[in-house]
Order: sequence, then C-alpha cells, then structure tokens
Amino acid sequence: MAQKIYLNGKLVPREEAKISVFDHGLLYGDGVFEGIRAYDGRVFRLSQHLDRLYDSARAIALKIPMSKKEIEQGVIQTLRANNIKSGYVRLVVTRGEGDLGLDPRNCEKPSVFIIADKIELYPEELYKKGLELVTVATKRNIPEAIDPRIKSLNYLNNILAKIEAGLQNMPEAVMLNKDGYVAECTGDNIFIVKDNVLITPPFYVGVLAGITRQTVIELAREKLELLVKEEVFTRFHLYNADECFLTGTAAEVIPVVKIDGRQIAEGKPGKITNRLMKEFRDLTKDEGIKIY
Repeated sequence: MAQKIYLNGKLVPREEAKISVFDHGLLYGDGVFEGIRAYDGRVFRLSQHLDRLYDSARAIALKIPMSKKEIEQGVIQTLRANNIKSGYVRLVVTRGEGDLGLDPRNCEKPSVFIIADKIELYPEELYKKGLELVTVATKRNIPEAIDPRIKSLNYLNNILAKIEAGLQNMPEAVMLNKDGYVAECTGDNIFIVKDNVLITPPFYVGVLAGITRQTVIELAREKLELLVKEEVFTRFHLYNADECFLTGTAAEVIPVVKIDGRQIAEGKPGKITNRLMKEFRDLTKDEGIKIY
C-alpha cells in the first residue's frame, strides 16, 4: 500500500507531499514538531502532545492554522490511511513559505504535515542488556538562547552531539549544560536511581518537558511509591548511580549500563528500571485515543 501523508488538511501520496523550498521550516528550522506513538489501535497521550505542540508554537510566535481537534483528527486519519495500529507519528508545523530573509512576518501561512510510519529506535536486545553512553563536548542550548522546552525544527544542537557519539561508535550521547550539569541526551531524557530515590534534571538546566518523562515520574510515584526528585547532578552522580535509564517517545524506557567506559552498578538493568519499563508498557496497552 502506498504511503499517504497528511498535508495542510488533505491526505496525499508520499511522492506528492511537497512543500516550497522557500518554506522557513526548511530554510531556517523555523517550526515545531511532535513525535507521537500509537499502540495496538490507540494513540498514546495525544492530548499532552498537542498541548506541548501549541505551547512550543506560542513560544516562537507561530499561530497554528488548525484547532487541536482538527489536528487530532488529522493524526487519526493518517494512521488509518496507512493501516497503522502500532507505530510512530511525526507531526510538523512550519512557519510556511516566505522569502530568503529571516522576517517571519513575510510567511503568510504555516504548513502542517503528518507522517505515520513504523519505528524501532533501538533493537529489543538493548532493552534487556542496556545501553552504553558517552558524554560529548557539545553543550546543550542555554534556555536564554533556545529553550529546549520548545520542540523546534532547529535540532542542530542535538545533531552535533549525535555526530560526536557516532564517531565513538556509541548509540547515544549525554549532553551537559554550560555549567557542567547533566541535561539530557540527544533525543531522550535521563534518569538515575540512588538509594531508592529517582532523580532527573529539572527544566531550568535545559531539558525538554518529555511526555514519557512525565509519565514515568507519575508511574514511579503512584505504582512504585518512589520518592522522585527533579534536581541537578553531574557526571560523578551518573558514574555512582545504582541505576540509570532514558525515556522518550521513540525510545520509551531503556536501561543504561555503562557511561564513559564506567560500568553502572552491576552493569545490568536494575530492578526499578525493569519495573518502570513493565509499568510503562502495560499503560500503553490501555490508555489512548482509539484509531478505529
């Protein structure tokens, strides 16, 4: 079956899904996006993703030309049209077609497109054995410049860090902020466990307000009855953690067993990490807006 793309209110064949070379999303990374998951016929936490999309757009003074309900229906239509019950949705809003200048006022109308496809960010084996990470030199954008809570199309900061990781044959990189505190990875939030306390960096150090991040915090508090803290920590705390894991829409919850060549605890996924992985996957089976 030919892939269909939702483009500005219409489903079109993939080869016809085109935007102008003058679109500021292409020219300057001027736009916002969301990555969304569907599980077994349900779209997981779609309303939270749409809230974040509109928050990101508002932060860059981008008026989305559709209502949340219209975009919700667009997501569902795209999944149906591609016969996808379990997969990944990329929802993008660009500033739209303008000129070669920077001024966004010259872009008359934003573009909206939605892609639905399959995804496997990491092989299942790594969820059982755990990831190895490396800290890279590229620092996370400072919030005063480009706030990482804005999920924008300008991902060069993350890409540069990903390049560094790739040069060391590592699947993912830890990014520090300008003060040397752990911020996040190139596409995932990061958590550590120490003395049965779950810790993740606070927003002000420069991290995305991850939907999976928030879901895991809720599960840790409600299902595992853990104390959860959002506080700063350094690589010293990573190296001496009892457990470490990453969260993200594409990655879900994935264990980390080694960072910068240093083994984390026993070098295998910890009990709390494994429990949170199970709780998260169980939650995705029951929660979400139905596609069909």
